[in-house]
Amino acid sequence: MPTADWTLTADDVVALPIDDLALRVLRDALQNNEWNYRNWLLSAKQHGYRGRKDAVQALSEAWAWLINRGLVAPDIDQSANEAFFVSRQGHEALNRGLPWIRAVQRLDIQMVPVLEGAARPQYLRGDFEAAALMAMKEIEVRVRAMSELPAGLVGTALMQAAFRPGKGDQEGGPLSDQDAEGGEAVATMELFKGAIGLFKNPASHRRVDYTDPTEAAEVVLLADLLMRLLDKIEASRG
Repeated sequence: MPTADWTLTADDVVALPIDDLALRVLRDALQNNEWNYRNWLLSAKQHGYRGRKDAVQALSEAWAWLINRGLVAPDIDQSANEAFFVSRQGHEALNRGLPWIRAVQRLDIQMVPVLEGAARPQYLRGDFEAAALMAMKEIEVRVRAMSELPAGLVGTALMQAAFRPGKGDQEGGPLSDQDAEGGEAVATMELFKGAIGLFKNPASHRRVDYTDPTEAAEVVLLADLLMRLLDKIEASRG
């Protein structure tokens, strides 16, 4: 290998998950001031894994993974097509490690527009708490707007009032589905109440470790699901 301190065997290289292998490759290239990924691969082939085409191909796949995710970018100051530099995202990945990379991949989906603009940028900057809280705040804002309930109703009280199932002569909340089976209507109300109660106010509910990128990503994805349920409710109301 390009560095004497990389002790992975060829079998290790082939067996590692692609994101784990890619991060190791990126760290090695940065530590050795490598600027050309083809040269890096040739060195691996000639000095590290001679006769192990499968290992060299796995390393090539790792470079493709890095390129496709923007962790390295073309260096236009060099004439070679394979010239690269480590991007800002690449440095962030090296600083934050594999859990952050995998959490970011969890959010590699098209979320509803409001969360794309409000939560994703915060998350990618590493401000996980702000991303999660912003996502849940958007749920509260939209429920209030759709239900037209008073501004004084907040948090779980707002969710209770908005989604309260009808019972007997008592009319249900403005966002409740009057045609839904009773248990389903209650479950919808409890889903929104639980999400807001657990995740909107970490000062009162220390249920989420906002230093954990995976948990924060799951909160954002939960908010995305709730937004899509609100889309359906809005569509059903014409």
